[in-house]
Amino acid sequence: MIDKNEVIRFFDRYAAGWDADMKRSDRIIGIILDNAGVREGSDVLDVACGTGVLFPDYLARNVGSLTAIDISPEMAKIAAGKAAPVNRELVRSGKKPMMDIICGDVETYDFGRSFDSIVVYNAFPHFGDPALLIETLARWTRPSGRLSVAHGMSREALTRHHSGSASKVSLILMEAEELAKLFEPYFDVDVIISNDEMYQVAGRRKE
Repeated sequence: MIDKNEVIRFFDRYAAGWDADMKRSDRIIGIILDNAGVREGSDVLDVACGTGVLFPDYLARNVGSLTAIDISPEMAKIAAGKAAPVNRELVRSGKKPMMDIICGDVETYDFGRSFDSIVVYNAFPHFGDPALLIETLARWTRPSGRLSVAHGMSREALTRHHSGSASKVSLILMEAEELAKLFEPYFDVDVIISNDEMYQVAGRRKE
């Protein structure tokens, strides 16, 4: 069982150095966002957004709006700092702000709207009840919208990565086929990837 308060303390502790320690592959992130259906005009929900590591990628795709949520106040504060100048520039040019950063628990938060694409990137093992998370996110996915759970490394590499200080705030990432079964009541799964470079399960919301 994962204690959400322990998750908050863990990520608050590491937030300040998160970006400096981040390793990423633009190519793999491009594949992940393609499979997630993130494209021009999309309304996107970034779940457990951390410091906003994917924000530049969403903006480069000219999404219509970006809502991002993280349970860690320190992570959300850094993410909000990245969003603020974008929103200010939009306001200066006579447009509406398009980035909304929320500090909260995605499993209980009421967004009051649905989304074209919901992305859970490098975060899924930190949720203690995977089935509950998928069920919750299905409610916020528009009909024919897409949900993606993805990691920019292999399942085996992620298990090793979480074996140290993160072991108390992480579950072992399930096999991709097992996760696909959690999707199936709500989504038509059309992406199952688990290889030496990445992990992703994604699908389209059933009508």
